[in-house]
Amino acid sequence: MIKIKRALISLSDKTGVVELAKELINFGVEIISTGGTAKLLRFNNIPVTEASLYTGFPEILDGRVKTLHPKIHAGLLALRDNPEHMQTLSQHNIGLIDMVVVNLYPFEKTISKPLVSIEEIIENIDIGGPAMLRSAAKNHQSVAVICNPHRYAQVISELRKNSGSLPPELLRQLGIEVYNHTSKYDEAIYNYLSNKFSKTKETKDFPRELTLAFDKIQDLRYGENPHQKAAFYREKGKNSGLVNLKQLQGKELSFNNILDLNSALELVKEFINPAAVIVKHNNPCGVAEDKQLDKAYLSAWKCDKLSAFGGVVALNRKMDLKTAKVVLISGFLECIIAPGFDKEALALFKGKLNLRLLQLSDFNAVDEAEFKRVSGGMLLQNKDLKTYDLNNLKVVTKAKPSKQDMQSLIFGWKVAKHVKSNAIVLTRGTKSVGIGAGQMSRVDSVMLAKKKAGVLSKGSCLASDAFFPKADAISWAHKAGVKAIIQPGGSIADQEIIAACDKYKIAMVMTGIRHFKH
Repeated sequence: MIKIKRALISLSDKTGVVELAKELINFGVEIISTGGTAKLLRFNNIPVTEASLYTGFPEILDGRVKTLHPKIHAGLLALRDNPEHMQTLSQHNIGLIDMVVVNLYPFEKTISKPLVSIEEIIENIDIGGPAMLRSAAKNHQSVAVICNPHRYAQVISELRKNSGSLPPELLRQLGIEVYNHTSKYDEAIYNYLSNKFSKTKETKDFPRELTLAFDKIQDLRYGENPHQKAAFYREKGKNSGLVNLKQLQGKELSFNNILDLNSALELVKEFINPAAVIVKHNNPCGVAEDKQLDKAYLSAWKCDKLSAFGGVVALNRKMDLKTAKVVLISGFLECIIAPGFDKEALALFKGKLNLRLLQLSDFNAVDEAEFKRVSGGMLLQNKDLKTYDLNNLKVVTKAKPSKQDMQSLIFGWKVAKHVKSNAIVLTRGTKSVGIGAGQMSRVDSVMLAKKKAGVLSKGSCLASDAFFPKADAISWAHKAGVKAIIQPGGSIADQEIIAACDKYKIAMVMTGIRHFKH
């Protein structure tokens, strides 16, 4: 057990420090502090010794040098069971410091501010804080070092239990936590500065070294399968996207729920008008856009009622009572995510105890990069944020799409971007009527979409996420009754494909952009 007699407290985030300091005073602990922390403690009638008075050396260089002093670091680093160390402290009139409570300048918060200057960013690189934390952590067998405000309650509990002392196991845990904290802090600084001052295109687009840090949000019900454990993490420094989900009702989320929610959310964000997306097994099985949300949902559900059973729904408007009534009669669903829910809608769903209702206010948040884990490494890429450039759309067939056809083609193109390849989407107006997803052959995807659409395939428009390698898919599109096609183009068989469309009097538009989703 280490008896706490002297503590140094210097904080950027002062959450909970008054309660901790009061507890230390109750056990007769002398408190050394700096700047704003000392001011806060004095305001709350807690006796404090300024660090500059303790060291006999003033703060200088606008506060850049406050605690970088031998009297502080020797008091932290001295080995208590080493006679020479203790004699040296005595010779120089240096006292021991038994506890350090420090957290660091808010670097990540600073770089996230709009229009922040590089001068302000540099000033928020902490020097004295990490130095004290590392000194104390190196000597953690004799010094309690606290860098996380969430630890205060545990420390207070142990102090009370042990009459002002702390046990070795807690000291060890606190010391180890410091190295995690300071390493992430340094990584954030390195990543920001290396990207900002990158000299080459290679390091500007993607850093030579990539370090990712995440904070755990919650454990999940299970992973992809019930025998797999899983958890949900928030990327350090990011406060947008699915990490801000607010669950209003329903059972615990699973790994697959979150994957499906993400897929549904990314697709529904493509639309400006009221829209509904139903996702099953990470693929959309129904998508529609309408002037009214309830009509959009109904059309999305009708696209593939069978697959929609047990699906995940995303809406880009607040769930109203009218839409809620339609949802309620459409069968079993796992989750519904929306920017909000009317009170009447929430009341209607109260009886569905297992249905997860999830509110997300920042629907328009955009990540610029995405990564996928592979064995022994990771793949990183820019996110596919393009949809189409109206000026680059080329009609390449004799038949020309009507204005209504073009609207339907563009709608289908937005949907195809979010369907696993090979992706084929059949649409009528701004409604999907048949989706062929994740097939090894594009012909199979056309056949599947035709089967899903049934009689609605006649007179539909077709969107393909990548080019057609052969004309056989066009033959199947003709059998389905497709009147217009949108696809990237770029195949060596493009002329053969165009000729097949001309043969069947199908209009074809090429985008020049591929949306392969592996």
